[in-house]
Amino acid sequence: MSAEPQTTTPKTTVPLLDLTAQFRSIEPEIRAALEGVLVSGRYIGGPEVAAFEKEVGAYCDVPQAVACASGTDALVLAMRALGVGPGDEVITPAYSFLASASAIALVGGQPVFVDVEPDTYNMDPSKLEDAISAKTKAVIVVHLFGQCANLEAIQTICKRRNVPLVEDAAQAIGAEWQGKRAGSWGEIGCFSFFPSKNLGAFGDGGLVVSTRDDLGDKLRLLREHGARPKYHHIELGMNSRLDALQAAVLRVKLRHLESWTEGRRRNADTYRQSLAGVPVGLPVARQEARHIYNQFVVRSTKRDALRASLSAAGVGTEIYYPKPMHVQPCFDALGYKDGDFPVSEAAARETVALPIYPELTRDQVAYVSERVRDFAISPS
Repeated sequence: MSAEPQTTTPKTTVPLLDLTAQFRSIEPEIRAALEGVLVSGRYIGGPEVAAFEKEVGAYCDVPQAVACASGTDALVLAMRALGVGPGDEVITPAYSFLASASAIALVGGQPVFVDVEPDTYNMDPSKLEDAISAKTKAVIVVHLFGQCANLEAIQTICKRRNVPLVEDAAQAIGAEWQGKRAGSWGEIGCFSFFPSKNLGAFGDGGLVVSTRDDLGDKLRLLREHGARPKYHHIELGMNSRLDALQAAVLRVKLRHLESWTEGRRRNADTYRQSLAGVPVGLPVARQEARHIYNQFVVRSTKRDALRASLSAAGVGTEIYYPKPMHVQPCFDALGYKDGDFPVSEAAARETVALPIYPELTRDQVAYVSERVRDFAISPS
């Protein structure tokens, strides 16, 4: 009798993200919260959404917090509230998720891209002022991977040029710059509650915040068809509301967010210690910033080979983002080309995210670190 073919499997499997581990840790609280909404009969808006807006606004240290259907909608609402339309330019980084730029185009505006810093991957303030023109209606700064951009420098430029600042903080809830929370620096801040975020819903969800009461009022009007009162439409708005079930989930999770953030930060510190001296670029955490590590992004000129090696060892990874905005086909009409933003293009070629979620065990972090070290020091 012939022997069965032998297969090998990695001795340890470390996913990029394990949302079931998080759910198990808070399952009784989640089930109770969902049950409360189910028996209430209030599934859109209502007390759960109002309570969440109050609680998350306090967490972000802003007076106005307006829940909506997604992080992308949050950005579109921000553009609408600031009056961005045809003929208007909005400046944003070339290296980011699509929504940062697509929200501008979706309201008829034109994205104007600038390059990023080579160490933080956030907007390079030294590139911003030259990009501002008479047509500039706003600036969207992105706090990529959980670390705030240089908000002091960027805000100073925006104020000097009288251009509103919008913070895309989709990956940065709880992040800080000089002790001040993400979302509280600009006229408007935008957050996403996509399940993979540090504060994630059980589906899509978003939030728009502002330090200005007039903008808070405008955002509330726009998210519900521009109606006030009901069936009396002052202007054309959107249908972008947060479900009460999602608000209930987020209220539970918000109570745990700080401890989860500290877990991510501990894992990041462990990676740094374990990978010290290894020829792989590690995330730069600025002294002025509180990095909340939505992603832990490392860098290698052999990125694709590193990722393949980790995959073979059972380690989940992801590339954020393999193609900068200025060379995405949907923006061909803007006339950008390869080479226009070399720092963004290099980041797209060389970066890869490792697992960083707070439920990782020390053994799992050690295993990932060992596999990265093995690859980096291999003679091949």
